[in-house]
This record gives sequence, structure tokens and C-alpha cells, in this order.
Amino acid sequence: MWFQKSIQLKPRSRGFHLITDEIERQLPELNGIQIGLAHLFIQHTSASLTVNENADPTVRSDMEAHFNQSVPERAPYYRHTDEGDDDMPAHIKASTLGCSLTLPIRNGRLALGTWQGIYLGEHRDHGGSRHVIITLQGES
Repeated sequence: MWFQKSIQLKPRSRGFHLITDEIERQLPELNGIQIGLAHLFIQHTSASLTVNENADPTVRSDMEAHFNQSVPERAPYYRHTDEGDDDMPAHIKASTLGCSLTLPIRNGRLALGTWQGIYLGEHRDHGGSRHVIITLQGES
């Protein structure tokens, strides 16, 4: 069985945000899959998806601090500057972290580890709502 849908994430401030619950709420189709895969693809070049710690919020703030130091705004060598100081760094962060995830499905749920959650990396100051295409493949 194959299934695909596009979901919209609510707008968020710049930083790393847990979105596991938001994705699962918009994906009731997971319930019918006993074994399979979920592929998530974010349709933006200035935001990313990754999996990391879901319990301690300081991990998310440390991730933001690390990437802001590693990929600073207003670097003198950036040529793509017309869309604001946060735009080129956002593209670099999105490419570094990636635009897609493939996750296992087990017994109607995403089979994440105990301390794992799906992060949206919002790399713009005002990125707006983000769209994610989710493709499910599996057996009921």
C-alpha cells in the first residue's frame, strides 16, 4: 500500500522545534499500517528536518546556538544577500541538516526511539508555515 499527503506545519520562530506530535495528529493513516516506512520531505530551502533528543529542551537551544556560530549571518563572502541577513545562512543550515527523513512504522506508529523526536529546523527569522509531503509505504 502506498499513500501520500501534504501537511502544513504551523508557523514557528527561528530555532529547533519538536514536531512529532503535530505530524502524527495530521497523519491518522499511520494507524492502519503494521509495518512500513514514512518518508517526510519539507518543501523549503531554508528549513530542515532531523531527528534528535525529545526530552530536554536545552538540546534544541544548544543546536540553534551551535548552528548560529558555525554559520554566521553577514559573513563577508556571502553573495546571496537580497532576502535578508538570515537567508543565506538558512540555506546552508538546511543543506547541512537535510530536507527529508525516512522513518520506520511499527504497529501504526512511527518507530522512534524512547528519547527521539522529529525536529523542524526553522532557519529564518520569519519563515511562516512550512509544508511537508509525507509518503507512507507499508502493510496493514
